[in-house]
Amino acid sequence: MTSDKSEQTTPVSTAPVVISIDAMGGDMGPRAVIGGMAKSAKINANLRFVVHGDQVELNKLLKRKPDLAARCEVVPTEKVISMDAKPSLALRNSKGTSMQAALQTVADGKAQVAVSCGNTGALMALSMLCLRKAPGVNRPAIAVLWPSMKEPGHSVMLDVGADIRADAADLLQYAIMGSSYARNALGIARPRVGLLNVGTEPHKGRAELHEAAELLTAAAPTSDFEYVGYVEGNDLPTGRADVIVTDGFTGNIALKAGEGTAAMVRTLLKEAFSHSILSRLGALFALTSLRRLQARIDPRRVNGGVFLGLNGTVIKSHGRADATGFSAAIKLAVTLSENGFTKRLAARVASGSLQSKDTPPTVNEANS
Repeated sequence: MTSDKSEQTTPVSTAPVVISIDAMGGDMGPRAVIGGMAKSAKINANLRFVVHGDQVELNKLLKRKPDLAARCEVVPTEKVISMDAKPSLALRNSKGTSMQAALQTVADGKAQVAVSCGNTGALMALSMLCLRKAPGVNRPAIAVLWPSMKEPGHSVMLDVGADIRADAADLLQYAIMGSSYARNALGIARPRVGLLNVGTEPHKGRAELHEAAELLTAAAPTSDFEYVGYVEGNDLPTGRADVIVTDGFTGNIALKAGEGTAAMVRTLLKEAFSHSILSRLGALFALTSLRRLQARIDPRRVNGGVFLGLNGTVIKSHGRADATGFSAAIKLAVTLSENGFTKRLAARVASGSLQSKDTPPTVNEANS
Protein backbone atom coordinates (compact mmCIF):
# COMPACT_ATOMS: atom_id res chain seq x y z
CA MET A 1 0.00 0.00 0.00
CA THR A 2 1.27 3.47 -0.83
CA SER A 3 1.19 6.30 1.69
CA ASP A 4 -1.20 9.19 1.48
CA LYS A 5 1.45 11.79 0.72
CA SER A 6 -1.07 14.61 0.78
CA GLU A 7 -1.30 14.04 4.52
CA GLN A 8 2.13 15.41 5.19
CA THR A 9 2.67 17.86 2.33
CA THR A 10 -0.47 19.78 1.51
CA PRO A 11 -2.03 22.26 3.94
CA VAL A 12 -5.80 22.06 3.69
CA SER A 13 -6.52 25.70 4.47
CA THR A 14 -4.94 29.15 4.11
CA ALA A 15 -7.51 30.87 6.33
CA PRO A 16 -6.27 32.66 9.48
CA VAL A 17 -5.08 30.27 12.17
CA VAL A 18 -6.71 31.03 15.53
CA ILE A 19 -4.86 29.73 18.59
CA SER A 20 -6.50 29.61 22.02
CA ILE A 21 -3.95 30.48 24.72
CA ASP A 22 -3.98 29.65 28.41
CA ALA A 23 -1.86 32.63 29.47
CA MET A 24 -1.78 31.87 33.21
CA GLY A 25 -0.34 28.34 33.28
CA GLY A 26 3.33 27.54 33.75
CA ASP A 27 6.18 28.72 35.93
CA MET A 28 7.25 31.77 33.91
CA GLY A 29 3.90 33.56 33.95
CA PRO A 30 2.06 35.61 31.30
CA ARG A 31 5.17 37.59 30.34
CA ALA A 32 6.79 34.52 28.75
CA VAL A 33 3.52 33.57 27.05
CA ILE A 34 3.01 37.01 25.55
CA GLY A 35 6.67 37.09 24.53
CA GLY A 36 6.27 33.81 22.68
CA MET A 37 3.12 35.02 20.98
CA ALA A 38 4.96 38.16 19.85
CA LYS A 39 7.82 36.11 18.36
CA SER A 40 5.33 33.95 16.46
CA ALA A 41 3.25 36.88 15.25
CA LYS A 42 6.32 38.56 13.76
CA ILE A 43 6.98 35.65 11.41
CA ASN A 44 3.39 34.66 10.64
CA ALA A 45 0.91 37.29 9.56
CA ASN A 46 -1.81 34.63 9.43
CA LEU A 47 -1.95 34.19 13.21
CA ARG A 48 -4.75 35.28 15.51
CA PHE A 49 -5.03 34.61 19.26
CA VAL A 50 -7.78 34.21 21.84
CA VAL A 51 -5.99 34.80 25.15
CA HIS A 52 -7.43 33.69 28.49
CA GLY A 53 -6.31 35.02 31.85
CA ASP A 54 -6.02 38.07 34.08
CA GLN A 55 -7.38 40.87 31.91
CA VAL A 56 -5.54 43.68 33.67
CA GLU A 57 -2.17 41.96 33.51
CA LEU A 58 -2.61 40.79 29.93
CA ASN A 59 -3.72 44.20 28.66
CA LYS A 60 -0.74 45.78 30.42
CA LEU A 61 1.65 43.40 28.63
CA LEU A 62 -0.11 43.76 25.27
CA LYS A 63 -0.07 47.55 25.52
CA ARG A 64 3.68 47.37 24.97
CA LYS A 65 3.14 45.28 21.82
CA PRO A 66 0.44 47.09 19.80
CA ASP A 67 0.97 44.99 16.66
CA LEU A 68 0.33 41.82 18.64
CA ALA A 69 -2.56 43.36 20.58
CA ALA A 70 -4.38 44.09 17.32
CA ARG A 71 -4.45 40.35 16.62
CA CYS A 72 -5.57 39.26 20.09
CA GLU A 73 -8.92 38.85 21.80
CA VAL A 74 -8.47 38.87 25.58
CA VAL A 75 -11.04 36.80 27.48
CA PRO A 76 -10.94 37.56 31.22
CA THR A 77 -10.85 34.67 33.69
CA GLU A 78 -10.66 34.81 37.45
CA LYS A 79 -9.03 31.51 38.42
CA VAL A 80 -5.83 29.59 37.70
CA ILE A 81 -5.13 25.87 38.07
CA SER A 82 -1.92 25.52 40.05
CA MET A 83 0.97 23.43 38.76
CA ASP A 84 0.71 21.02 41.69
CA ALA A 85 -3.09 20.58 41.69
CA LYS A 86 -4.38 17.02 41.44
CA PRO A 87 -6.33 16.42 38.19
CA SER A 88 -9.44 15.29 40.10
CA LEU A 89 -9.42 18.50 42.15
CA ALA A 90 -8.77 20.58 39.03
CA LEU A 91 -11.80 19.03 37.34
CA ARG A 92 -14.07 19.92 40.24
CA ASN A 93 -12.83 23.50 40.34
CA SER A 94 -12.21 24.11 36.65
CA LYS A 95 -15.05 26.54 35.95
CA GLY A 96 -13.72 30.04 35.46
CA THR A 97 -10.08 28.99 35.01
CA SER A 98 -7.89 30.12 32.13
CA MET A 99 -7.17 26.49 31.20
CA GLN A 100 -10.81 25.43 31.00
CA ALA A 101 -11.70 28.55 29.01
CA ALA A 102 -8.89 27.95 26.52
CA LEU A 103 -10.04 24.38 25.90
CA GLN A 104 -13.70 25.32 25.66
CA THR A 105 -12.83 27.85 22.95
CA VAL A 106 -11.55 24.96 20.81
CA ALA A 107 -14.58 22.82 21.68
CA ASP A 108 -16.85 25.67 20.56
CA GLY A 109 -15.04 25.93 17.22
CA LYS A 110 -13.70 29.43 17.86
CA ALA A 111 -10.06 28.31 17.65
CA GLN A 112 -8.26 25.41 15.97
CA VAL A 113 -5.71 24.59 18.69
CA ALA A 114 -5.28 25.23 22.42
CA VAL A 115 -1.81 25.82 23.90
CA SER A 116 -1.01 25.77 27.62
CA CYS A 117 2.07 25.65 29.86
CA GLY A 118 -0.06 24.49 32.76
CA ASN A 119 -0.40 21.36 34.89
CA THR A 120 -0.15 18.35 32.51
CA GLY A 121 -2.47 16.06 34.44
CA ALA A 122 -5.12 18.76 34.80
CA LEU A 123 -4.78 19.69 31.14
CA MET A 124 -5.32 16.10 29.98
CA ALA A 125 -8.26 15.60 32.33
CA LEU A 126 -9.92 18.85 31.25
CA SER A 127 -9.16 18.14 27.59
CA MET A 128 -11.01 14.84 27.82
CA LEU A 129 -13.91 16.59 29.55
CA CYS A 130 -14.18 19.51 27.12
CA LEU A 131 -13.21 17.82 23.85
CA ARG A 132 -13.98 14.13 24.53
CA LYS A 133 -12.12 11.21 23.02
CA ALA A 134 -12.30 10.83 19.26
CA PRO A 135 -14.43 7.91 18.03
CA GLY A 136 -12.51 4.64 18.23
CA VAL A 137 -9.86 5.90 20.67
CA ASN A 138 -9.44 3.92 23.87
CA ARG A 139 -6.64 5.90 25.53
CA PRO A 140 -5.44 9.32 24.35
CA ALA A 141 -1.66 9.76 24.32
CA ILE A 142 0.85 12.58 24.62
CA ALA A 143 3.38 12.67 21.78
CA VAL A 144 6.64 14.63 21.81
CA LEU A 145 9.42 15.24 19.31
CA TRP A 146 12.66 13.50 20.29
CA PRO A 147 16.03 14.73 18.90
CA SER A 148 17.48 12.35 16.31
CA MET A 149 20.81 12.11 14.50
CA LYS A 150 19.00 11.34 11.23
CA GLU A 151 16.91 13.62 9.06
CA PRO A 152 14.51 15.30 9.63
CA GLY A 153 16.29 15.62 12.97
CA HIS A 154 13.51 14.35 15.24
CA SER A 155 11.46 11.27 16.00
CA VAL A 156 8.02 11.05 17.60
CA MET A 157 7.66 9.32 20.97
CA LEU A 158 4.36 8.43 22.65
CA ASP A 159 2.89 8.00 25.19
CA VAL A 160 4.94 10.21 27.56
CA GLY A 161 2.45 10.54 30.38
CA ALA A 162 -1.22 10.61 29.43
CA ASP A 163 -1.83 7.20 31.00
CA ILE A 164 0.61 4.91 32.78
CA ARG A 165 -1.17 1.83 31.42
CA ALA A 166 -1.28 0.50 27.86
CA ASP A 167 -2.20 -2.94 26.57
CA ALA A 168 -1.29 -4.38 23.17
CA ALA A 169 -4.28 -2.83 21.39
CA ASP A 170 -3.44 0.57 22.90
CA LEU A 171 0.14 0.32 21.68
CA LEU A 172 -1.08 -0.51 18.18
CA GLN A 173 -3.34 2.54 18.28
CA TYR A 174 -0.44 4.69 19.50
CA ALA A 175 1.49 3.51 16.44
CA ILE A 176 -1.36 4.60 14.16
CA MET A 177 -1.69 8.01 15.82
CA GLY A 178 2.06 8.55 16.09
CA SER A 179 2.55 7.73 12.43
CA SER A 180 -0.10 10.24 11.43
CA TYR A 181 1.60 12.84 13.61
CA ALA A 182 5.00 12.06 12.04
CA ARG A 183 3.57 12.65 8.57
CA ASN A 184 1.91 15.95 9.49
CA ALA A 185 4.60 17.40 11.78
CA LEU A 186 7.78 15.95 10.23
CA GLY A 187 6.79 15.21 6.64
CA ILE A 188 7.74 11.51 6.82
CA ALA A 189 5.68 9.66 4.21
CA ARG A 190 6.11 6.16 5.64
CA PRO A 191 7.29 6.32 9.26
CA ARG A 192 9.32 3.50 10.80
CA VAL A 193 7.71 2.37 14.06
CA GLY A 194 9.56 0.75 16.97
CA LEU A 195 8.37 -0.62 20.32
CA LEU A 196 10.46 0.55 23.29
CA ASN A 197 11.69 -2.50 25.20
CA VAL A 198 14.51 -3.70 27.47
CA GLY A 199 16.15 -5.51 24.57
CA THR A 200 15.75 -6.21 20.86
CA GLU A 201 15.55 -10.00 21.20
CA PRO A 202 12.08 -11.46 20.55
CA HIS A 203 11.82 -13.04 24.02
CA LYS A 204 12.63 -9.83 25.94
CA GLY A 205 10.02 -7.70 27.70
CA ARG A 206 6.49 -8.00 29.05
CA ALA A 207 3.70 -10.09 27.56
CA GLU A 208 1.75 -7.07 26.26
CA LEU A 209 4.83 -5.99 24.28
CA HIS A 210 5.06 -9.43 22.66
CA GLU A 211 1.37 -9.25 21.74
CA ALA A 212 1.75 -5.70 20.42
CA ALA A 213 4.73 -6.80 18.33
CA GLU A 214 2.58 -9.49 16.74
CA LEU A 215 -0.19 -6.97 15.98
CA LEU A 216 2.26 -4.52 14.41
CA THR A 217 4.01 -7.24 12.42
CA ALA A 218 0.69 -8.42 11.03
CA ALA A 219 -0.39 -4.89 10.17
CA ALA A 220 2.87 -3.74 8.57
CA PRO A 221 2.50 -5.29 5.07
CA THR A 222 -0.67 -3.31 4.36
CA SER A 223 -0.08 -0.34 6.63
CA ASP A 224 1.20 3.15 6.07
CA PHE A 225 4.16 2.56 8.38
CA GLU A 226 7.06 0.14 8.61
CA TYR A 227 7.47 -1.87 11.80
CA VAL A 228 11.17 -2.18 12.70
CA GLY A 229 10.78 -4.25 15.87
CA TYR A 230 11.93 -3.54 19.40
CA VAL A 231 14.12 -0.53 20.17
CA GLU A 232 16.10 0.10 23.34
CA GLY A 233 16.76 3.28 25.26
CA ASN A 234 20.08 3.84 23.52
CA ASP A 235 18.27 3.71 20.15
CA LEU A 236 16.14 6.77 20.93
CA PRO A 237 18.52 9.40 19.49
CA THR A 238 19.89 7.26 16.64
CA GLY A 239 16.91 7.64 14.31
CA ARG A 240 16.39 3.88 14.04
CA ALA A 241 12.66 4.52 14.41
CA ASP A 242 10.65 7.57 13.36
CA VAL A 243 7.90 6.70 15.85
CA ILE A 244 8.78 5.23 19.25
CA VAL A 245 5.82 3.56 20.98
CA THR A 246 5.59 2.90 24.71
CA ASP A 247 3.30 3.25 27.72
CA GLY A 248 3.02 6.56 29.57
CA PHE A 249 4.98 5.40 32.62
CA THR A 250 8.05 4.35 30.65
CA GLY A 251 7.76 7.22 28.19
CA ASN A 252 7.61 9.89 30.89
CA ILE A 253 10.69 8.50 32.62
CA ALA A 254 12.57 8.43 29.31
CA LEU A 255 11.50 12.00 28.55
CA LYS A 256 12.64 13.36 31.90
CA ALA A 257 15.92 11.42 31.67
CA GLY A 258 16.55 12.91 28.23
CA GLU A 259 15.82 16.44 29.42
CA GLY A 260 18.13 15.98 32.39
CA THR A 261 20.94 14.63 30.22
CA ALA A 262 20.65 17.54 27.77
CA ALA A 263 20.81 20.02 30.65
CA MET A 264 23.88 18.25 32.07
CA VAL A 265 25.67 18.35 28.70
CA ARG A 266 25.05 22.08 28.38
CA THR A 267 26.33 22.70 31.92
CA LEU A 268 29.46 20.58 31.43
CA LEU A 269 30.29 22.27 28.13
CA LYS A 270 29.93 25.68 29.72
CA GLU A 271 32.19 24.67 32.59
CA ALA A 272 34.77 23.13 30.26
CA PHE A 273 35.05 26.17 28.02
CA SER A 274 35.26 28.62 30.93
CA HIS A 275 37.85 26.65 32.92
CA SER A 276 40.89 28.67 31.84
CA ILE A 277 42.07 31.42 29.50
CA LEU A 278 43.08 28.85 26.90
CA SER A 279 39.71 27.08 27.10
CA ARG A 280 37.94 30.45 26.69
CA LEU A 281 40.09 31.13 23.66
CA GLY A 282 39.20 27.70 22.29
CA ALA A 283 35.53 28.49 22.80
CA LEU A 284 35.91 31.59 20.62
CA PHE A 285 37.34 29.50 17.77
CA ALA A 286 34.57 26.91 18.22
CA LEU A 287 31.78 29.47 18.65
CA THR A 288 29.99 28.67 15.39
CA SER A 289 30.05 24.94 16.05
CA LEU A 290 28.95 25.42 19.65
CA ARG A 291 26.00 27.51 18.55
CA ARG A 292 25.02 24.83 16.05
CA LEU A 293 25.21 22.19 18.80
CA GLN A 294 23.17 24.39 21.13
CA ALA A 295 20.45 24.69 18.51
CA ARG A 296 20.39 20.91 17.99
CA ILE A 297 20.00 20.02 21.68
CA ASP A 298 18.01 23.06 22.85
CA PRO A 299 14.69 21.58 24.09
CA ARG A 300 13.00 24.98 23.72
CA ARG A 301 13.09 24.70 19.94
CA VAL A 302 11.03 21.48 19.91
CA ASN A 303 8.80 22.43 22.82
CA GLY A 304 5.29 21.06 22.80
CA GLY A 305 3.66 17.74 23.57
CA VAL A 306 0.57 17.00 21.46
CA PHE A 307 -2.47 15.32 22.97
CA LEU A 308 -3.55 12.71 20.43
CA GLY A 309 -6.92 11.01 20.24
CA LEU A 310 -9.22 13.92 21.14
CA ASN A 311 -11.84 15.84 19.18
CA GLY A 312 -9.52 18.80 18.95
CA THR A 313 -5.82 19.60 19.07
CA VAL A 314 -4.18 20.48 22.39
CA ILE A 315 -0.50 21.29 22.81
CA LYS A 316 1.18 21.14 26.20
CA SER A 317 4.12 23.53 26.38
CA HIS A 318 6.79 22.84 28.99
CA GLY A 319 5.93 24.42 32.32
CA ARG A 320 9.27 26.26 32.39
CA ALA A 321 9.09 27.46 28.79
CA ASP A 322 10.39 30.95 28.08
CA ALA A 323 9.32 33.10 25.13
CA THR A 324 11.42 31.06 22.70
CA GLY A 325 9.98 27.79 23.96
CA PHE A 326 6.38 29.01 23.87
CA SER A 327 6.89 30.33 20.36
CA ALA A 328 8.02 26.83 19.30
CA ALA A 329 4.80 25.38 20.73
CA ILE A 330 2.78 27.91 18.74
CA LYS A 331 4.73 27.05 15.58
CA LEU A 332 3.80 23.38 16.05
CA ALA A 333 0.17 24.39 16.61
CA VAL A 334 0.16 26.32 13.33
CA THR A 335 1.70 23.43 11.38
CA LEU A 336 -0.88 20.94 12.63
CA SER A 337 -3.75 23.36 12.13
CA GLU A 338 -2.79 24.20 8.55
CA ASN A 339 -2.55 20.48 7.76
CA GLY A 340 -5.99 19.77 9.22
CA PHE A 341 -4.35 17.27 11.54
CA THR A 342 -7.24 16.71 13.97
CA LYS A 343 -9.68 15.67 11.26
CA ARG A 344 -7.14 13.56 9.42
CA LEU A 345 -6.17 11.69 12.57
CA ALA A 346 -9.81 11.17 13.55
CA ALA A 347 -10.60 9.81 10.08
CA ARG A 348 -7.73 7.33 10.25
CA VAL A 349 -8.59 6.06 13.73
CA ALA A 350 -12.33 5.93 12.99
CA SER A 351 -11.69 3.87 9.86
CA GLY A 352 -10.82 0.97 12.14
CA SER A 353 -8.39 -0.35 9.56
CA LEU A 354 -4.72 0.23 8.85
CA GLN A 355 -5.50 -0.47 5.20
CA SER A 356 -7.52 2.73 4.83
CA LYS A 357 -5.83 5.89 3.70
CA ASP A 358 -6.42 9.08 5.66
CA THR A 359 -9.50 10.90 4.43
CA PRO A 360 -8.56 14.50 3.61
CA PRO A 361 -10.84 16.89 5.54
CA THR A 362 -12.93 19.54 3.94
CA VAL A 363 -11.43 22.79 5.08
CA ASN A 364 -5.32 8.25 33.35
CA GLU A 365 -4.05 11.14 34.23
CA ALA A 366 -0.63 12.50 33.57
CA ASN A 367 2.26 12.26 35.98
CA SER A 368 4.47 15.01 34.63
